[in-house]
Formats: sequence, C-alpha cells, structure tokens
Amino acid sequence: MSRGRDRHGDKGPGTRPFHLAARLLEVTLARPLGPGEQAEVAALLRTGAERSMYWDQPRADQRHGLAAARLVRSSRPRRTDLVRAALLHDVGKHRAGLGPVGRSLATILGLLGIAGPARFADYLDHGRIAARELDRAGAEPLVIAFALHHHRERPEEISREDWDLLQSADRAVLGGG
Repeated sequence: MSRGRDRHGDKGPGTRPFHLAARLLEVTLARPLGPGEQAEVAALLRTGAERSMYWDQPRADQRHGLAAARLVRSSRPRRTDLVRAALLHDVGKHRAGLGPVGRSLATILGLLGIAGPARFADYLDHGRIAARELDRAGAEPLVIAFALHHHRERPEEISREDWDLLQSADRAVLGGG
C-alpha cells in the first residue's frame, strides 16, 4: 500500500480507527462457514489448488471472500472469473500467520511507515503473494491481476467496470484490507 492516501481515500491511521476496530472484532469473532456455505464455495472453485488456498485462509478471510463473491455474482452472475477474483483476492494473507492483534499491528505500523517483523511485511504484501500462488495454480489472468492490484491502482488488463465492481464488493464487506 502506498503512503499517504490508502485505497479508501483516508489520509492515515487517525482517520481509520473505527474501521480497524471493526476489522479486529470481525476477525476475532468469525465463525466457520456452514455446510451450505461450504457447498457454495466448492461450486465456485475450479481446481484443487484453488480449494487448498481458499480453505487455508483464516475463517474471517473465508467469510470476507465469500461475501465479496456473492456481491459480485449478484451483479454479474455469468462472470465466474470476477466471482473467483472476489473470492480469492486475499489468499496471500495466510502466509503471515497473524492473528487479529498481529494483523492490526501490521496495518497500523504499515500506515505509519514503520517496518515490523517479516510476518508483518508478508501480511501487508498479501496481494503479491496471492497473485504468485494463484498464477502457479493456473488461475485466470483477471483473478491473478485483482489479487495483485486490489490495494493499488487499476491495472490496464482489468476494465474500469470490472475493477469498480470488484473494489466495491471488497469494500462493502468489512474484512476488506
């Protein structure tokens, strides 16, 4: 994430305390997906590698991805690549192995430009990590590009319409970040 304004248009950590507190609470209280939700996810994923990446995520990230995917699917039900992009964009976060407090600390230190442990850097760089893993798994180019760029500017390979929908879905459901 670049310094200064983040993708939400905020100028720094002082403008985001309620968002960070809500994310901390959401990650702490996330419950596992139920059987119906698990079946819904299974129908969206194409490969064993995608399934492994999705289910390796913490529960809050699973819930966030599913909620974002549902929003995208409600607008563009025939665009399965967009739905999978929403579902899988945060799969790189699992590598950091951070709990709720660690995630919050990594975010705050990152906003302040302070380097923390390598696990914090992995958490903050989860888009690049996800894109690399998704590429190795043979995911569609749009899925890879959204994972890589979802905290950055829109890349040319994603149309403005698709980008706006994916960004809107990511922001609409709390765990986005």
